[in-house]
Amino acid sequence: MKNSVPLTTMIWFAGLSMLGFLATDMYLPAFESIRLEMGTTQSMIGLSLTVFLLGMALGQIVYGPLSDRIGRIKVLVGGMVLFSVATAACFMADSIEVFLAARFVQALGACSASVIWQAVVIDRYDSKTSQRVFATIMPLVALSPALAPLAGAALEAHFGWRSIFIALVGLGAVLAFTTLRQPESAPVASTDENMGNKLVSDYKHIISSRKFIGNMLIFAGCSAAFFAWLTGSPFVMTEMGYSGADIGMSYVPQTIAFIVGGYSCRALLNKYDGSALLPWFVGLFIASVSAIFLVSWQTDVTNIWPVLIPFCFLAVANGAIYPIVVNKALETFKSCSATAAGLLNFLQTMICFVASGIVSALAAQGLLTVSAVMMGAAASVALGLILSWNVNRVAAEDNAQAA
Repeated sequence: MKNSVPLTTMIWFAGLSMLGFLATDMYLPAFESIRLEMGTTQSMIGLSLTVFLLGMALGQIVYGPLSDRIGRIKVLVGGMVLFSVATAACFMADSIEVFLAARFVQALGACSASVIWQAVVIDRYDSKTSQRVFATIMPLVALSPALAPLAGAALEAHFGWRSIFIALVGLGAVLAFTTLRQPESAPVASTDENMGNKLVSDYKHIISSRKFIGNMLIFAGCSAAFFAWLTGSPFVMTEMGYSGADIGMSYVPQTIAFIVGGYSCRALLNKYDGSALLPWFVGLFIASVSAIFLVSWQTDVTNIWPVLIPFCFLAVANGAIYPIVVNKALETFKSCSATAAGLLNFLQTMICFVASGIVSALAAQGLLTVSAVMMGAAASVALGLILSWNVNRVAAEDNAQAA
């Protein structure tokens, strides 16, 4: 196991981790331009985001087992090629039907990156180093939703909306080329073992792990609370009288807070094990959600700051929690790390879908709906901590003794 990571590899990890978010967010400012050129409705353009998220969720449970079987590099290069070809189809699309189909396939390519980079980290590095890698990369991911729409808006203003997809084709090509220069990290698979039997065995092993389920619930609950806010806050702020520019600017302090949490966690991991830090950050998360719920329940909120301030503390907690729980969920599954990563991301995405869907369906109830869904997510986080606490603690003691 390695305990140092070259800068070029860290840049590669960062590019892979951000790809899905860039493909999700860069074209958002061009929604109206695309709608007018294709002569379609707002709901159909909105569907292009929905089908992309669906493709991201479904593809992750395929790439994991596939890369465990035939190798990370082959599968990842294939995913990047598929992403680039589908993105080129988005660029050339002249009807909404073609555009929707291309977006779905584009997501199937992009999600290979989000699964496999996590698996490569688990393959190559010991537990302490992999925690530091996740704590370095994951805060950078938070920049994607903030910067991608700005980059997309600049491209659309100067070169038209199709230029956004040209830029994404270029990014996919660069990542494919960079991937070819990386060594294979997957454990050697037995060619004598039936793939179907191996997959069933791996899934049974993963699902039966309290450590995996507990850390997954924490990861998914924290993410679901975040998605509930992202889904509902535009409606809430519009009702309060804020402009679109104000709504956009409200995400800046959240992004900064997430980055602060991530890099604070990275610094603390140099002195403490993640298992010792996790309950404190989970406590901060639950306290922040509770504050948002109490403010929205007890008062008639007409200004966003009474809830935005505790949400920023929630973002700090999430930035610190993510690298710890992702590492803890996956570190046991060295022989099938991509399968575990794919399942982890799939379950997290689907729970976020549920949270976002509830907020969307009950948007008329405003902040109360958002805060209630966030409280439900906090319950998931608390349950996950209970399930994983003892297992994480024992594993940390074993690692300390081994060191």
